[in-house]
Amino acid sequence: MPNTFFGLTIAKSGLYASMTGITTTAHNISNAETEGYCRQVTDMQASKAMRVWNKNGMIGTGVDVLGVDQVRSEYYDVKFRTNNTIYGEFNTKNYYMSEVENYFNEIKLEGFTTTFDSFFDTLQELQKAPTNLTVRTQMTNYANALCEYFNYVYSSVQNVQKEVNYEISNEVSKINSIGVQVAHLTKQINTLEVVGGKASDLRDQRALLIDELSQIVDVDVNEVPISQKTGLVSYEVRINGQLLVDTYHSNELTVVPRTKKVTQNDAEGLYDIYWKQDGQAFNLGDDTTSGSLKALYAVMDGNDRMAFKGMATGAQGSKTLTLVSDFTYNNEVSRLTLDTTGTITLGSRNYDYNGFSVSINDEGKYEYTFSLDKEIVLGTDEIAPATEAVSGFQYNAIIGKDVDYKGVPYYLSRLNEFVRTFSEQYNDVCKEGVDLDGNAGLDMFNTSQIVSGQDYRFVKDFSDYGTPDVFFTSKTGEYEVENDTNNYGSYYFMTAGNMAITKAVKADPRRVVAASEVVNGVENSDIVKKLIRLKADSDMFRQGTPAQYLQTLVSEVGIDCNKAAQFAQNQQDVLGTITNQRLSVSGVDQDEEAMNLVRYQSAYQMSAKVVSVMNEIYDKMINEMGV
Repeated sequence: MPNTFFGLTIAKSGLYASMTGITTTAHNISNAETEGYCRQVTDMQASKAMRVWNKNGMIGTGVDVLGVDQVRSEYYDVKFRTNNTIYGEFNTKNYYMSEVENYFNEIKLEGFTTTFDSFFDTLQELQKAPTNLTVRTQMTNYANALCEYFNYVYSSVQNVQKEVNYEISNEVSKINSIGVQVAHLTKQINTLEVVGGKASDLRDQRALLIDELSQIVDVDVNEVPISQKTGLVSYEVRINGQLLVDTYHSNELTVVPRTKKVTQNDAEGLYDIYWKQDGQAFNLGDDTTSGSLKALYAVMDGNDRMAFKGMATGAQGSKTLTLVSDFTYNNEVSRLTLDTTGTITLGSRNYDYNGFSVSINDEGKYEYTFSLDKEIVLGTDEIAPATEAVSGFQYNAIIGKDVDYKGVPYYLSRLNEFVRTFSEQYNDVCKEGVDLDGNAGLDMFNTSQIVSGQDYRFVKDFSDYGTPDVFFTSKTGEYEVENDTNNYGSYYFMTAGNMAITKAVKADPRRVVAASEVVNGVENSDIVKKLIRLKADSDMFRQGTPAQYLQTLVSEVGIDCNKAAQFAQNQQDVLGTITNQRLSVSGVDQDEEAMNLVRYQSAYQMSAKVVSVMNEIYDKMINEMGV
């Protein structure tokens, strides 16, 4: 049978339980606007009943507080993080593609259109007065302005690539920081919970870090109890399927500048990501992965699956590899993005090349011969035998990788295609004529060799210059030419970033070509007429005239940018809906907490009333019944 003062014990448990409920409610209310905070509830149950030896059988003993628990839905956590990763990808693409679009918008506003029209307007003036040195100077100035415009767009878009590269470094630092914090919090949580406590607020901090991480990469969290007796748990965080956090230990990523460019348009020092512990490359994932980090690489390396690839032919132990590209474009050089040195991938093996030469084979296809830094060594089970006409082996090869996105490399290659094609067409017409002094016409648009600073002499056939059967070479490594005073070259060396006016023409307006021949007393301008017709030449590009080509390019940028913006907005709406669903479970409702506060207050007052009543009973029993 319970003792005489058992009622006070029951009332005391009610007071303590109500006070715990009030404290928990106050904690919820004070953190109603705290990001990542998860609502907490006081978990109560009736105390173990006491057996009494009478007809009552069992009698209640009050209330026990089992603990303060979080109200969290693992389903909504996973759903939020999955969609947050998708949002991170599209939001990042939207931001950087908007920057690219801003530079290309000038083509249809005041940039290209004004400069291009002004250039051809001066050609109209030159047609009227082909010997006028003032008009000739004005024409070269506008031609130079056209070059400077493309230099500006090229460098601006390439600067976007540099910004992306810098952001990749920031994201890697953020991942490392989150990993360290998660490992540290896990240790604190285990330390507290091993003695029976609940580290709810620390768990909130850890979950918020995982939410932040989920916007950068795909995240998979696995928490498994190590011991039911001690309460210890192991906590693993995997990013793109690779282990970042293993309970108390965090692996670290690092960025390493590329020693070889993937394309000739790439900025110097673009980053690849590796695990610092073992030097293994970080896997960005397949087409099913998302996140801002993957989006950054899509913008930085995106080539619309136009990586240089084809069937390679070689022999074991050889340092030469011949490749016939998969290009189907009739003017392959105008879209060529190979750097003069780089890395060829044969299966799972990489081979650095120091230079290459290009020739036209019997089928009319471009054939590339690469000079490798090391001998080819492939297992016999890795390679396919060559045809009877070819000795050695054949293998599918690729330089870089196919990235199914139109990023900076893609748009720079499109700019290069324009300047190469337009310059070649314009220069070919110039070569049909002579300057004012009767000298053979020089190219108007050109670029210079990096080391010597000498302008290239563009030629279509190199067989007359000591290299029969060779279309052009990279002029590096095994193909470097000593004392190359003629500096013969291909339009491959010209990009939108280095396009310029031939120095001799820029320095002397008399070198401008206006006529096919100089006739005394007659201002001949037949070459100028041909040049003017290039503006409306609809056969120059597949898209039509030069202006139509660039208008198509601007439209393509706009469509890609709008698509990224639309996807980002749609995903933001989806994420907002999921966030609301998540908050409906774990968020703090101030109205509900106010009701809980009143409820616990009332319970506390009633328990206090019990104490008061019991006090009167004891007073009566002790002080009055004993008289």
